[in-house]
Amino acid sequence: MSPQTGPQTSPRARKVAVVGGTRGIGAAVTSTFARAGHDVLLTGRTVPDAAVEKFRAEATGAGQVVEAVALDSAAPDSAGQLATAASSLLGGLDVLCLNAGVFPSRSLAELTAADIREVFAVNVESQMLAVAACLPLLRQSAHGRVVLTSSITGPVTGFPGWSHYGASKAAQLGFMRTAALELAPYGITVNAVAPGNVATEGLDGMGDAYLAQMTATIPLGRLARPQEIADAVEFLASERASFITGQVITVDGGQTLPESPEAVLPVAPAVRG
Repeated sequence: MSPQTGPQTSPRARKVAVVGGTRGIGAAVTSTFARAGHDVLLTGRTVPDAAVEKFRAEATGAGQVVEAVALDSAAPDSAGQLATAASSLLGGLDVLCLNAGVFPSRSLAELTAADIREVFAVNVESQMLAVAACLPLLRQSAHGRVVLTSSITGPVTGFPGWSHYGASKAAQLGFMRTAALELAPYGITVNAVAPGNVATEGLDGMGDAYLAQMTATIPLGRLARPQEIADAVEFLASERASFITGQVITVDGGQTLPESPEAVLPVAPAVRG
């Protein structure tokens, strides 16, 4: 099939969204799409039944479907399984949101080839293969959208111990830009969100000192809420963003703005969220 200018016609009454990740940002994105009336396929290494029932309860449309499939995104065959599940369970795919990511801390002195492969397998390779595997379904959609969850770490900032993580997140954006060019003839957009520090389960193990240090660098005076990232994802997946592709929305409360800690002014109590 040769590239065609503009999207294809989708026979489905509702848009179908596939969301990777079952906690934190992924859970917030799933809830957002369920409340917006999308059929949703939730994926993750494990998908608790209670979580699926919660998302089904949030669905707002008559006959709306929320399904789940357990997949290890680092497994070689996971991308094909994802595309098959979207087709068989929900009849197609319109919006592909890829949130899975790992960030084990390793200093350069400790870093091994296995550490690098582990991070890149989940954060980069799995996303590239998922987009490629789902491309036939996205080409059949009248509303093809791909939204990647990147980070400010790597593309904009650095942090000791996360050289492999930062490199993987920068690589995501390199992939995004070329994918946006290749998929534009089919009317498919490819964009990313770049969160700063978000109040998720993933940060719980970092310790109070780390969280306090990060909060002190954010001009708005707090960590992001997962829903605030999900709102940016939902925008990029919507008709309102139909002419936006190959772009990154940074959602960081101004974290990347200061040139020094002294530039972050005290937050007034009435303003703090």
